[in-house]
Amino acid sequence: MLDDRAKLLMKALVERYIADGQPVGSRTLSRQAGLELSPATIRNVMSDLEDLGLIASPHTSAGRIPTARGYRLFVDTMLTVQKGELPRHVLTPDQPQKVLNKAATLLSSLSQFVGVVVAPKRSSVFRHIEFLRLSERRLLVIIVSPNGDVQNRVIFTETDYSQSELIEAANFLNSNYAGMAIETVRARLKQEVESLRSEIATLMQAAVTLNSDEEEARNDDEVVISGERNLLALSDFSSDMGQLRRAFELFEQKAQLMRLLEGAGQAEGVRIFIGGESQVVPFEDLSIVSAPYEVDGQVVGTLGVIGPTRMAYDRMIQIVDITSRLVTNALNYQK
Repeated sequence: MLDDRAKLLMKALVERYIADGQPVGSRTLSRQAGLELSPATIRNVMSDLEDLGLIASPHTSAGRIPTARGYRLFVDTMLTVQKGELPRHVLTPDQPQKVLNKAATLLSSLSQFVGVVVAPKRSSVFRHIEFLRLSERRLLVIIVSPNGDVQNRVIFTETDYSQSELIEAANFLNSNYAGMAIETVRARLKQEVESLRSEIATLMQAAVTLNSDEEEARNDDEVVISGERNLLALSDFSSDMGQLRRAFELFEQKAQLMRLLEGAGQAEGVRIFIGGESQVVPFEDLSIVSAPYEVDGQVVGTLGVIGPTRMAYDRMIQIVDITSRLVTNALNYQK
């Protein structure tokens, strides 16, 4: 627990460091906080804050900088953010993919960092399913979604099924599971598999695991990134190009980005992940500010800004919150 004086000095130190990127000394801190305290008193408070792991002293300076734990305290208890007004005609209703592309560009241009949007997952609910035998142990699975979209997928099986067995399996799926999500069917089959003939159960399980097998291949389509090169202009990374290189690897490995942001989409409102405080963001110099967006009142995706831990969090929160509402409005307007 910090007393009011320590909180005020901590807030002033973080704000000053965010503003100019230089370690903050006791004299500068005294002016920033507007407190008439002796240098010795401020040094004592800064020493206490350092002992708590909230600030650190770089080797090259007598000043202090916030740690990941310090940023977290600042974000959680000291940050005041005004609700921003939605600008007009920035994200107009359009094809969903165009809306998401524009949103990533908007996030990047407003923040001057990296804008990321995770697109909605394709619907895994099926209305009808069919199996067709193409050759020995090679089948075509036809899946029709409730809105009429048709997906054709080829699967290879260990057993050579007859067409009558394929019809029997499809009829069972259509009679018992039509209208359910593939994930639900997969869970139900695990429970009911013992009561089914083993060959039919195996065939149906192969069909409902197709979505899992295709997740990696669809990652490139489901993550939109804009402004990666903005990080090159930041002085925060000039002393550690290895950290910057690892950040670019993160953008290339879109599956990892999806996992980071999908976790954020399970909560309402804006969330902040600060690098170095956990395994959620495995890069000490990076932070993520994210928010979910909705269609028909349901969260379908997440968007956010990725930038240095030394970012203006109040402004980033506004940018991300406004963009998530713009995307929600644009996507729902089409319906």
